[in-house]
Amino acid sequence: TALEAELEAELEAELEARKLQYDYYLNSLFENPEFKFTTLGEIGNFVRGNGLQKKDFTETGIGCIHYGQIYTRYGLSSLNTISFVSEKTALSLKKVKTNDLIIACTSENKVDLCKSVLWLGNDTIVTGGHSSIFSSNQNQKFVAYFFKTLNFHNQKEKYSKGTKVIEISTKDLIKINIPLPSIEIQNKIVKSLDKFDSLLNDITSGLPAEIKARKQQYEYYRNQLLTFKEYKNPNSN
Repeated sequence: TALEAELEAELEAELEARKLQYDYYLNSLFENPEFKFTTLGEIGNFVRGNGLQKKDFTETGIGCIHYGQIYTRYGLSSLNTISFVSEKTALSLKKVKTNDLIIACTSENKVDLCKSVLWLGNDTIVTGGHSSIFSSNQNQKFVAYFFKTLNFHNQKEKYSKGTKVIEISTKDLIKINIPLPSIEIQNKIVKSLDKFDSLLNDITSGLPAEIKARKQQYEYYRNQLLTFKEYKNPNSN
């Protein structure tokens, strides 16, 4: 119906407005002048990945995250992998432990460079070349959110190299400055951003779920209107 279509359009517009609001909110949280700045190299450790091609994937085995999947298949964090490798292949790859951040260090453009996924699964997994693993004793999700800010984007752009293929080295990643409040404040910021992120991206709740429900409702009523049973005159023989 026209009303359903109108409601769906309003929700889409609301989602777009919320995304702009989220970007502003995200960046402002990391611009507090009271936060001291330190480098990623001072608070954590980077390990560069090696090997791992898509032809190495198996149906089951040790979970793995390929750098190319970080751009399109993963969000801010993940509890599961979509790919696996054999135990034999895993032996030669770099290990990713719970709370490690996997960073894509190679991309075709500067926007996607350094997209990351925080591994929150219980099992140790592996990753390969063109990626780096970052570990620290800070709130790693706080670091993951920082990687989405304009502040981080401007710094990584300064260190990125290449034209058709853009890359950044770990020796440059360690130089990037991060605003670092206390763990307590980090936790509060993460909790606040998680709520906002859920509103924008969670397919089981929030605006995406509402939009999906509206679409299903619209399609249901449209089908009901377009599907008529053949009329049979009750007085006919």
